Amino acid sequence: MTPQTRTQTQTRTQTRPAADGHPSTGELVGRATEQLSRLLRQEVALAKEELTEKGRRAGRGGGLLGAAGAVGYVGLIVLAGAATAALGLVLPVWAAALVVAAVFFAVAGLLAATGRAQLRRAAPPTPEETLGSVRADVDVIRERAHR
Repeated sequence: MTPQTRTQTQTRTQTRPAADGHPSTGELVGRATEQLSRLLRQEVALAKEELTEKGRRAGRGGGLLGAAGAVGYVGLIVLAGAATAALGLVLPVWAAALVVAAVFFAVAGLLAATGRAQLRRAAPPTPEETLGSVRADVDVIRERAHR
């Protein structure tokens, strides 16, 4: 038998239905293996996508918290300047410096609250949607296997 004839015979054997018109056990196992492999690849791709999105959120939140720290530091410097001006001059300069410091602290508070909210949305770093999908897939496979 030539290699080409052997391949044609194997192909015919794999796709040939059983005598009662139903696919053979080998063909059903082959289909199940292929479908399970495709399902696992899709679940891994979904998990990667979900973790990438959570990573982006964590990055944004961390950046906003870093910005809040920087703006808070500037506010502290301005507050120190206000205290110095208050000692040197009685009212106008330090009052203006306190207003500027208050504005910086308000901005720092807003950035910190926004960054904290972003970090909370990113945690925990598990692909929850994918895990739920995999659990549902396993339940369906178990249910059909028991039939």
